[in-house]
Amino acid sequence: MPLHKSWQWVGAFGPDVMLCVAHARVGVLRRSWWAVWDGERLWEGARGVTLSRQRAQVKASGVRIGLTFLHGEPIEVTTGPTWTRKTPLAVSGLVAVGDRRIEVAAPGLLDESSGRHPRRTAWRWSAGAGVTPAGTDVIWNLVDGLHDGSPSERTVWVGGEPHEVGPQPFDGLSRVGDLAFSALATRAARENYVVIASDYEQPFGTFDGSLPIAGPLHGWGVMERHEALW
Repeated sequence: MPLHKSWQWVGAFGPDVMLCVAHARVGVLRRSWWAVWDGERLWEGARGVTLSRQRAQVKASGVRIGLTFLHGEPIEVTTGPTWTRKTPLAVSGLVAVGDRRIEVAAPGLLDESSGRHPRRTAWRWSAGAGVTPAGTDVIWNLVDGLHDGSPSERTVWVGGEPHEVGPQPFDGLSRVGDLAFSALATRAARENYVVIASDYEQPFGTFDGSLPIAGPLHGWGVMERHEALW
């Protein structure tokens, strides 16, 4: 029987700062990580993380992160033995990296997932936030490979209201549907612990194009390619 997996991942997306803080568990193995793009360089690490549904803290060498979350309307999907909940957020707080202090007031997304995913699982994913020409706020969660049947977790929040959307094909990490992506900084790693392995890329960057329901927009967020043996 596949091992039980669970993870929490929170991201905040904006022109001044993009970041993620996360915790995952596969069987008895646990791991946390964080990353910050401050507009000039990528900071990342795997220590000092405290994460809940309401807040995130990181205390690491040269880095202090303190964030609180205001939740929007979530969506939940169960597919066989796996479950996920995606919640749009308003993220606020402070990031201190090196000699810089950045006030955070940005939209974001909370990803909570758990279950007995197949031993080999691969997916493409995008999460981000943007603004339409009319000034409407948009947050999205798009995926290929996880919870992408019917109902799916593919969701576009327009003015805070969630809308399930159809499949949005990924073209590598350069495009999803009609959104073109330009990477600014990339988290990537290949890890092999014999019985558990992971190969992923997750760049922060900008998006231009359009989304179903929302229409044309400019935005910020992440793309991800992940192949897991777990």
